[in-house]
Amino acid sequence: MTRAILQELVLFLLPFVAFALYLLIRRRNPLLWSHWSNQSVWLVIAGLAFVVISLVSAGLLADRQTGAYVPSHVENGRVVPGQFR
Repeated sequence: MTRAILQELVLFLLPFVAFALYLLIRRRNPLLWSHWSNQSVWLVIAGLAFVVISLVSAGLLADRQTGAYVPSHVENGRVVPGQFR
């Protein structure tokens, strides 16, 4: 679960990192609020768009299991893991 949250957080922060690199390339201080104030709304929208696109694509392209799920159970004293049949 932590990995999934961190992946989405990285995708959200990607536009902010790209903009900070842009400011560094342009030889401006990325720590000044005046550089960020006009762009912050667009960076948030871009970050949310990345997250939504990744979630939709994961939902559409994820592998689907067919068949019925048989939960884990004990047979002859041994635990049989759950599986799809």
